[in-house]
Amino acid sequence: MGSKKIFDAEYRFMNIIWENSPVKSSELVKLADDELGWKKSTTYTVIRRLCERGILKNENTIVTALVDRDHVMQLETEEHIDKIYNGSLKMFFATFLQNEKLGKDEVEELEKIIKKYK
Repeated sequence: MGSKKIFDAEYRFMNIIWENSPVKSSELVKLADDELGWKKSTTYTVIRRLCERGILKNENTIVTALVDRDHVMQLETEEHIDKIYNGSLKMFFATFLQNEKLGKDEVEELEKIIKKYK
């Protein structure tokens, strides 16, 4: 099985698939054209590449995601934190919170999430 890394343009395409899966490849061509401005050939090339990497399945012209959005988001977040913050979640949160104006409800929600995983 190939790499599960999903690149930016592929991620935008995967969002269409996650929202519509399972979806006919012909419908996917129309959606990719409407939402991304992709030509038919581009869409089929990306479908093929994602199938080769084990991210999609294209069977009888029905395209299905084999990797869920939450899994991809987790991998992308971990990679970002590793690359930009040297793997320090604490540094990531400190930087984020310095620049973000959070309301009382948002702070309480973050505290609940942190307590849940303590």
